[in-house]
Amino acid sequence: MSEDRVRDEDRHRAKMEKRKAAQDAEVAGKTIEKGLLIVNTGPGKGKTTASLGLMLRALGRGWWVACVQFIKGGWDTGERHALERFGTQVSWHTLGEGFTWETQDKARDIAACEEAWAKARELMADESIRLIVLDELNIALRYGYLDLDAVVATLSARRPDLHVVVTGRNAKPALIEAADLVTEMGNVKHHFSAGVKAQEGIEF
Repeated sequence: MSEDRVRDEDRHRAKMEKRKAAQDAEVAGKTIEKGLLIVNTGPGKGKTTASLGLMLRALGRGWWVACVQFIKGGWDTGERHALERFGTQVSWHTLGEGFTWETQDKARDIAACEEAWAKARELMADESIRLIVLDELNIALRYGYLDLDAVVATLSARRPDLHVVVTGRNAKPALIEAADLVTEMGNVKHHFSAGVKAQEGIEF
């Protein structure tokens, strides 16, 4: 190995050693363990997908998990088929009746959201469940189908070890303020704009 290559390797090793020491010190300083309120929002694709990836990780650790779907109707989705294979380890509830432009019935939409929120509260009280996904809850809050203050208060008062993930565009500021982790999905480019339809295995 040339002298220049040796010096380059030594510089890189020294740099990485310093970086590792700084990283180890930062990690060692994080000592709190708690249930998180996570919000996936924004106009980009992937909010529900990310929440289901987190659910899969939790299942891999042997956790019992649940999902309540607001707004969305009873689509025949790949994720539901996959998660059903975990049996009673997953509690899945699709309680919406479809997107608001499909139902065109505000009273029915409100009733469906209230039913879904009641199921969510029931699941939050089940101490065997460690992670709950509230899919498209942000949409229900955006349209005023549920009382925002009551929802945020309930989520904030959840038991200390329960993780809750809320998805949907246009998350309300009060929910963002209450959350521990907020990720906004950006819409840089979407195939739908180029005429590509929703495809099995990708969108559902």
